[in-house]
Amino acid sequence: MENLSKSYLQSRAKINENYTVGTLNDMPERIIQFGEGNFLRGFIDWMVDTLNKQGLFNGKVVIVQPINRGLVKELNSQDGLYTLLLRGLQNGSVVEKKSIITSVSRGIDPYADFKAYLKCAENPDMRFVISNTTEAGIAYNDDDKLDDEPPASYPGKLTVFLYKRFTYFKGEKSKGMVIIPCELIEQNGKTLKKVIVKLAEKWNLGSGFIDWINNSNYFMNTLVDRIVSGYPRDEIEKLTAEMGYNDNLIDAAEIFHLFVIEGDKAKAQELPLHKAGLNVIYTDNQTPYRTRKVRILNGAHTMTVLGAYLYGKDTVGQCMDDEIISSFMRKGITEEVIPTLDLPEKELTDFASAVFERFSNPFVEHMLMSISLNSTSKFKVRVLPSLLAYNKLKGELPDILTFSFAELIAFYKGTEIKDNALIGNRNGKEYKTSDNLDVLTMFRDLWASCYGSKSGIEKLVGEVLKRSDIWGEDLNDVSGLTQKISGYLYEIETNGIEDAIKAIIR
Repeated sequence: MENLSKSYLQSRAKINENYTVGTLNDMPERIIQFGEGNFLRGFIDWMVDTLNKQGLFNGKVVIVQPINRGLVKELNSQDGLYTLLLRGLQNGSVVEKKSIITSVSRGIDPYADFKAYLKCAENPDMRFVISNTTEAGIAYNDDDKLDDEPPASYPGKLTVFLYKRFTYFKGEKSKGMVIIPCELIEQNGKTLKKVIVKLAEKWNLGSGFIDWINNSNYFMNTLVDRIVSGYPRDEIEKLTAEMGYNDNLIDAAEIFHLFVIEGDKAKAQELPLHKAGLNVIYTDNQTPYRTRKVRILNGAHTMTVLGAYLYGKDTVGQCMDDEIISSFMRKGITEEVIPTLDLPEKELTDFASAVFERFSNPFVEHMLMSISLNSTSKFKVRVLPSLLAYNKLKGELPDILTFSFAELIAFYKGTEIKDNALIGNRNGKEYKTSDNLDVLTMFRDLWASCYGSKSGIEKLVGEVLKRSDIWGEDLNDVSGLTQKISGYLYEIETNGIEDAIKAIIR
């Protein structure tokens, strides 16, 4: 069986009718992308492919391998081509879309061919920088040097690229770049710009270059959202037979996608993703969209999974299939979270509906114990703000969100720490709770001294809530919160998690 390549596509009379193929026309390289992993190929490169197919962009992506080991060799052996499977639920129906992505021109390994990397800076058509180098990728590295080939960090590599472009085009303003990082940190564009300016100052690259960075380059903050599960290893034999060719870079993702880009809206006309039927929003303020995602999508996970695990569920899909757990989640989001958010109600309810469909995606197996990692810090960011906002808005405490706090304390019940994990017990079987060791020690010690009486439970809850180093404030100061959480936790301890959840959703 042949490998996927341009010659294969051009020589074949017919590709499987279920697979669409992007345009194979030659186009200028207009995007330089740092990162060849599953996410960017299943998100940005798919979007560029969509633009090209609709005649809205006419540009290709050249991919730079950001670390010393990667997939560039495999990518070039397939002429930049790969198969993308988009699968999930839409309006209650299972949807599968299969396509061969043709938006990538080639890959460059700067560790093996640094000159080819710098040559991209001399390309007058190059306009956009895309990146996804993990959350730790946008960081200052004091060991980076201008003459490194290449510098170790992503900002170091990008600074070298931009300086080469600045000198080659003699500081021409129109040759600045639109820089769109996709790393999962807040203010990612603004943070990246700060690091580049700091490196430019350290390397003595001159005030003219720094002015060009500040005034001729556009750093966008972004919010990205799509689950990209990557190479479908368990299905590869079946898929290969169906496709009729070998593809070592096949990628899989969910149907849902969201891309919020904050910055100069004029750049939307240069990369008109929003005109291609894509869920892309150009805005001058992404904060409401980030808050929506954190409070609804991430919040739904965090408020549900700990109690659901104790209830006996292991995956998000199982939670959505269970009427009790699903009702708990939906009630919490629709009745207690959405009223606290500052966006049009229809936008919020539509987003929540999409979230529930995503959680029900039969092609994605999301383990509850994976989501449970570091739940105290997640609860502080994802759930607690909704709880406090509801209390301020309504003058009362929300039932579901407050109950989820009791679930957290119940989940963190254990009397032994082994291998930096607190050992809990679910129906006679051990499970490992992972978090900061100080947090685990606190819960271990508090549960060890609690004998299950109402007063004992209330004392335990009070000690947890007073930890302003964890929650940002002493939560005992929130009127009635200690007593309400204590009551719920006592019900869980006395009647069991199943009866307690059933009671709360009634």
